Amino acid sequence: MTQIVQVDAFAERPFTGNPAAVCVTSGPCDEAWMQAVAIEMNLSETAFLHPNGLAEHSFALRWFTPAGEVALCGHATLASAHVLWTEGHLRDDATARFLTASGELTAERSRAGITLDFPATPVEAVAPEPGLVEALGVTPSFVGRSRFDAFVVLEDEASLRALAPDMGQLAGLTTRGVIATSVARDHDFVSRFFAPGLGIPEDPVTGSAHCALGPFWAARLGKLELDAYQASARGGRLGVRVRGERVLLTGRAVTTLRGELLV
Repeated sequence: MTQIVQVDAFAERPFTGNPAAVCVTSGPCDEAWMQAVAIEMNLSETAFLHPNGLAEHSFALRWFTPAGEVALCGHATLASAHVLWTEGHLRDDATARFLTASGELTAERSRAGITLDFPATPVEAVAPEPGLVEALGVTPSFVGRSRFDAFVVLEDEASLRALAPDMGQLAGLTTRGVIATSVARDHDFVSRFFAPGLGIPEDPVTGSAHCALGPFWAARLGKLELDAYQASARGGRLGVRVRGERVLLTGRAVTTLRGELLV
């Protein structure tokens, strides 16, 4: 039997932020089994990790959506670190190290929450992919692309919150998903993230999207430390600090469920 823990990540209290399932195993698992578990959990991400034997406090980490594996995920990494500390896999003062498809990632715990050290994914201005503007139903003031996603800036926060894209059209785009963002009244910026092609119509809080959002808004607002909010129905707040080619993401996590996989 394998323990599985569900965690609300980038959440101050239960049933907010972005839920992720986390499985800590003794060694590598069959890929088909991991995908089947992710489908069964039916969350935006399920994380699988095990000690990799390369260094103390170091774990191999993979992330699966119901539709397939992804190369980078923030909220499930934060949830994984939270589980390592709260379930007794790591000392409270230990730095969690993860070997992933996006290189080594780290997580540290402090009074401010959990801070992830991630690679920046800068945004370059591009012409809109055919169908993007039509799917959004609004004309962005800026269109770009990061390593993973289409990136659009809207005129104001009200337009961002009112956005109701055509998910069928978005699912046909070549990018992993679409990051939509604007400046905000109570935060430095707000965002939303859509990835229907991965089986995630709207992701509640997307850590990896902030690897693009952080450098973009840092350059435009002239500050390296930013207060961010993802304006989904569940919502979530992130501290974002840009440090060269890295982005530090800080948030909190809450365990909501513990169980055992019987197969």
